[in-house]
Amino acid sequence: MYSRIIGTGSYLPKKIVTNKDLEKLVNTSDEWIVSRSGIKQRHIAEDNEVTSDLAGKAAQEAINQAGLNNDEIDLIVVATTTPDMVFPSTACIVQSKLNIPTCPAFDVQAVCSGFVYALNIADLFIKSGQAKNVLIIGAEIYSRILNWKDRSTCVLFGDGAGAVVLTGSECPGILKTSLHADGTLHNHLCVPGWVKGGETVGSPMVQMDGGIVFKFAVKVFEETARELLIAAGKRVEDLNWFIPHQANIRIMESTAKKLNLPLEKLIATVDHHGNTSAASIPLALDEAVRDGRIKKGELMLFAGVGGGFTWGGALLEF
Repeated sequence: MYSRIIGTGSYLPKKIVTNKDLEKLVNTSDEWIVSRSGIKQRHIAEDNEVTSDLAGKAAQEAINQAGLNNDEIDLIVVATTTPDMVFPSTACIVQSKLNIPTCPAFDVQAVCSGFVYALNIADLFIKSGQAKNVLIIGAEIYSRILNWKDRSTCVLFGDGAGAVVLTGSECPGILKTSLHADGTLHNHLCVPGWVKGGETVGSPMVQMDGGIVFKFAVKVFEETARELLIAAGKRVEDLNWFIPHQANIRIMESTAKKLNLPLEKLIATVDHHGNTSAASIPLALDEAVRDGRIKKGELMLFAGVGGGFTWGGALLEF
């Protein structure tokens, strides 16, 4: 038994903030942002939008593309760092909004690696016979946890949601997965705040040591790719597509070059999405599926790295 993707979906808020717009808010420039990240614009949620709204719209697209009814979903996993509330989970709220009948629903918090963590969990549910059709969503509203006066972070992130439907199949789908974490590095990328007695203690904004994150990401992206290919008995040359977490075009291209992977096999949406954390891989996947680049039977590699530090990936046939 394999688990394979049969539907993809995405949602991006209508509001677009360009680098030129950010020049009016913080000491930065379009040239500075593009040269360091490759980002030209990002989508920002409206004040009345919450993460479950974005997640629900992406999820419904994925369910429709899969050719399923909502009542055929029997597990919901939402990867997010920006839930609607402390509890209940955003997955439960999405379940309610989509009128999906009683089934397990929970969130996964692995920051930018959240989608590959959720994909791994869903794969295990299907292979163990505990689920048939799993809805996996990566959804984020990072604009709510950014310091808009800190140019090292506020220019990098955007809001959005991507979703896939995973189902059991006798045909190859997910071939290998790999997950890792090193909690000793948690201070290098974090939001070091929490709620106590109705007040925020510490900082509720993203803090990041950019240089450390960059070097670590390039290192573990390459290691994860090689680990998965070796485990599956595949070569870099067998890959049709590399879809990494869309953090920074320099990280993504550096990884491709280390793997000797042609850049035309790298799917990049960071220029018009920004870094959407757990949503970035499914957003990039859906865009490439809908524009016809990704075709049935092609071999893809997902890879993510995020605060924690967490990292991992998945090798699969579409």
